[in-house]
Amino acid sequence: MAEPLINQYGADVPKAIARMIAAVYPRFESRKFVADVLTGYDALALMPRGKHIAHALQRHLPPEYPKAIDILLASLDQPHGRPAELSMASFLYLPHTMFVAQFGLDHFEDSMRAQHALTQRFTAEFSIRAFLQKHQAATLARFKQWASDPSEHVRRLVSEGSRPRLPWASRLPAFQKDPAPVLALLELLKDDPALYVRRSVANNLNDIGKDHPDVLAKTAKQWLKGASDERRWIVQHALRSAVKRGEAGALEVLGFGKSAEVEVSNARIMPKRVVMGEKVNIAFDVSSTSNKAQQVLVDFCIHYVKASGKTSAKVFKLKVLDLAPKETVRLGKTVSTAEMTTRKRRAGLHRVDVLLNGQARALGVFELLD
Repeated sequence: MAEPLINQYGADVPKAIARMIAAVYPRFESRKFVADVLTGYDALALMPRGKHIAHALQRHLPPEYPKAIDILLASLDQPHGRPAELSMASFLYLPHTMFVAQFGLDHFEDSMRAQHALTQRFTAEFSIRAFLQKHQAATLARFKQWASDPSEHVRRLVSEGSRPRLPWASRLPAFQKDPAPVLALLELLKDDPALYVRRSVANNLNDIGKDHPDVLAKTAKQWLKGASDERRWIVQHALRSAVKRGEAGALEVLGFGKSAEVEVSNARIMPKRVVMGEKVNIAFDVSSTSNKAQQVLVDFCIHYVKASGKTSAKVFKLKVLDLAPKETVRLGKTVSTAEMTTRKRRAGLHRVDVLLNGQARALGVFELLD
């Protein structure tokens, strides 16, 4: 079993930060700082540990924020002694970003300078959100400048930091209500040379579509005009959730707006009774009823039972079929019923549907047993 990631964020983290700071600020009392941090440290989860260190930094650095942030920035590239190959090596700078978000809101320029530097070593996508909420116009103006920054990490921050529904972060209600300021930034980045940035653009547009499906479809349609392969990928990736939801606008953009001229037959779900943790095999035939060739988007979904007894659909991607006239293709997939961190399994009858150009047709059911 893999080692828990939090094990890589132990007492060596505050010790490393203390070494870095002491190298540029000899008055820093490293022992007192480390002792302060380690009080109650072991009981904390990862993100609270970062916040805990940030508050200790505020207590042990000069009380004036501009002086404190200058010291932190000067320390960023000092030797720290932690192995570079750690999977969480960049998380060394998590407390620095939290320090900026917590104590730098009244010092805009100093904090922007800090986040520009920190996002190139870790990420400032979480800390920047506090500034979008308190200093929206100024932060958006800075983002417009950063959209052409030489660093792909800074350009990605423009997109990732402005995501209305960024995972593991507070939402940005103003942009959920009116995504126009964010769309203006994405326009500047939609042809960025870095896949790292383009993937963030797609994820941001996907976020926008959850609140404004019409805006997503309209933007996707516009972006496909004269689009490069790279921009087409952005559009397809941005539409993925809308396609799973069967939204007509997204399906139409991708050329699947019409009902598929097909029949579904010979559905087989085995076993019919599945013990929790085992696998279920789902297979079926898709037969064209058209005299013309057609493309059909084929997915399927399982309606998982929730604690309330109601169900929640989970869509599984299958493929795009190029069906010749009257052609029949057999499709199938094996799905695990093992417990997942994102979905707790519940016993009960689970309905299975096939989605053809976003339209559901029943395949059958299986019973999940404890």
